[in-house]
Amino acid sequence: MILLRLLPFIWAVPVKGDFFQFESLSNVSKYYFNYIYCNIWEGDCQPHQDDTSQQVPTGDFWSVFSKDYAQTLSDWYCNLGHCCDTGDCRIINNITGLEKDLEQKLHGQHLVQAVVLKAVPGFLKNPSPDKALALSFHGWSGTGKNFVARLITDNLYRDGVKSECVRLFIAPFHFSHAKLLDVYRGQLKDWIRDTVRRCEQALFIFDEAEKLHPGLIDAIKPYMDHYENVDGVDYRKSIFLFLSNIGGAVINEVTLDFWHSGQNREDIGMEDLEHRLRTEALDSQGGFFQSQLMMGNLMDFFVPFLPLEYRHVKLCARDAFRSRGLPHTEETLDEVARAMVYVPKEEKLFSAQGCKSVPQRINFFLP
Repeated sequence: MILLRLLPFIWAVPVKGDFFQFESLSNVSKYYFNYIYCNIWEGDCQPHQDDTSQQVPTGDFWSVFSKDYAQTLSDWYCNLGHCCDTGDCRIINNITGLEKDLEQKLHGQHLVQAVVLKAVPGFLKNPSPDKALALSFHGWSGTGKNFVARLITDNLYRDGVKSECVRLFIAPFHFSHAKLLDVYRGQLKDWIRDTVRRCEQALFIFDEAEKLHPGLIDAIKPYMDHYENVDGVDYRKSIFLFLSNIGGAVINEVTLDFWHSGQNREDIGMEDLEHRLRTEALDSQGGFFQSQLMMGNLMDFFVPFLPLEYRHVKLCARDAFRSRGLPHTEETLDEVARAMVYVPKEEKLFSAQGCKSVPQRINFFLP
């Protein structure tokens, strides 16, 4: 079936201009036929470096093809995993794009930017990591935890969250019944194992992690530990993200204290929050409670998402208008921001919903 689909492209490709470069076409035809024979049909072949049928077409060759046909051939070849720096075209690891997205699209989260832009690139650049990367995102709803997880996913994988390298687990949805805990443990192990077998650099996202049943999270401890392999599979290039509301009150308290003392929120450092977040997670009545994962210090960073202020909500509103190509004014952005609820009651400093409902709210301010 694959060959039937490729034959029209390989043997009957229309070209631009008046001349047909038969020698070049012959070479590329030989190359793709040889690839199919050797790798798909598993034929008996001995490739040689000086054999043009083993060389990827380069240079000005593609200029003789129409744009659509050249793109089709290129995409097909890339999908086989032979044209990417990572060696796997499902994985793009666009660190420059991630840095740009975090700087331009994420508001009020200097700690998140600092940690993610050190932890993720550092992990990816290590050819032999000691263990999987584990990040735990903490903060109020609407402060950007899911948003940052999506930015990471979109910049590391060609197909984003739809990639077969990515698995998203929503605790109340995927693991909703306490009586099925043993079943969930088996399913979770199978899902993680099968994903890593298909994709060495797999990404696992656990949303609403605080709602995981106590004990379930320990099922994945071996895959996050310092083992070279577990039942023949190496999990050390995997990435685990845990998103939870645990520690939200502590984060808000510290942020408010800085505001009361006249300090900028940008002066808040990881040393002001990370230890307290770890303690909160360890003692919380949820999936992290006294877990082996926590007791074994397998979580690399506890990342605090600070509560968002009025100015940040305005920026979120601006982004929402821009994403839909809608005109807006400063007055309109102020209207959207003022429509949100702010706490504490006295200061009314932090948006109670963060930016979560802003994209929907702008509909009420359209002309």
